[in-house]
Amino acid sequence: MDIIEYKGVEILRNEHVALTDVGFTVATGEFIYLLGRVGSGKTSLLKSLYAEVPIATGSARVFDYDLTCIRSRDIPYLRRRIGIVFQDFQLLPDRTAYANLDFVLQATGWSDKGEREARIDSVLRRVGMATKAFKMPHQLSGGEQQRIVIARALLNEPGLILADEPTGNLDPATGEHIMADLHSIAAEGNATVVVATHNHGFIRQFPGRVLRCERKMLLE
Repeated sequence: MDIIEYKGVEILRNEHVALTDVGFTVATGEFIYLLGRVGSGKTSLLKSLYAEVPIATGSARVFDYDLTCIRSRDIPYLRRRIGIVFQDFQLLPDRTAYANLDFVLQATGWSDKGEREARIDSVLRRVGMATKAFKMPHQLSGGEQQRIVIARALLNEPGLILADEPTGNLDPATGEHIMADLHSIAAEGNATVVVATHNHGFIRQFPGRVLRCERKMLLE
């Protein structure tokens, strides 16, 4: 089943064309690389998928949501089905890793404390960070912070994970471990994973489908 379907899409950023005539589909369980130089439209495309950047023309669907006419009140429900991994982590600096995850669960409607605790424990174990739950972000290395961010992205069991340059602030060895984590999530069939990167070396280590942003177009 296709969870993403774009046809003839134009994406604008600040009234400038970021990408034009975008057409692609993504099936459940795929691992996809989104390649391109800085400013090529990778981030704009990712943001369009979770309705942060509007679709100017064409047709665009993610899950069962029509992005060309999605209502403001429906956007939070779309985003609950998408996990996002940022390059700069975006963890709340004044609370522990555990509290960062608990904040997200409470914000997305998990009212039962026991269920929240079980879910947090599950995702932290999934990324090998169970022993770091009560560390503050500044007490964690860059790679450890990114693993917490991946755990955060997994909290609501999303069908789609979007990672925007997830290794950009990490050393090569740590970046390789993070890519291995993301690749295994897709391999397990739990989610489709789209990774925006300019590091072509990962493709040999962790095979996946390749899409390229070039000349304001999306090429395969």
